[in-house]
Amino acid sequence: MENTFKSKKVVSAVENSGEQQFDELTLHIDRVARVVKGGRRFRFRALVAVGDHKSKVGIGIAKGADVTAAVTKASEVAKKNLIKIPMYKDTIPHEVEAKVAGAKILLKPAAPGTGLIAGGVIRSILEIGGISNILSKSLGSSNKANTAYATISALSQLKTSKDWVKPIKTIGNKTNSVKVSK
Repeated sequence: MENTFKSKKVVSAVENSGEQQFDELTLHIDRVARVVKGGRRFRFRALVAVGDHKSKVGIGIAKGADVTAAVTKASEVAKKNLIKIPMYKDTIPHEVEAKVAGAKILLKPAAPGTGLIAGGVIRSILEIGGISNILSKSLGSSNKANTAYATISALSQLKTSKDWVKPIKTIGNKTNSVKVSK
């Protein structure tokens, strides 16, 4: 039995720098069973994304005896695995691709006004991370957990422009750059 729904909850978490608000989004809840001598024992597995809509996002998966316990555990796991997304004008600085198990994710920067072109779990994670203009494509598996982990893997591979753009070299008082004459 597969149950898919989304619920939002604002959670306050105290960090070293002070108090910070995180938005908690339940992406998927699944009932899992363990076979024992007397029959089956059912538990619930929750996939939760946590973010601040600015540039921090994390995901977590946990199991519990009931849905609330599973969601609470998963949100705690997500808060421990937060990553910072380097952003450039409400999008990502460069194209990135990631593969986790069977899920392959492709993320591309988009021009302002494009919006969030993504579906399912990818859209939820990017939305809660604060990215408003991006193009994405999910290739391969449609497993929600692997897709979520692949999205986080792709976002963690991003580098800021300072890391991949070479600075202009200066020689004495002159800069080594091209001047355009009129």
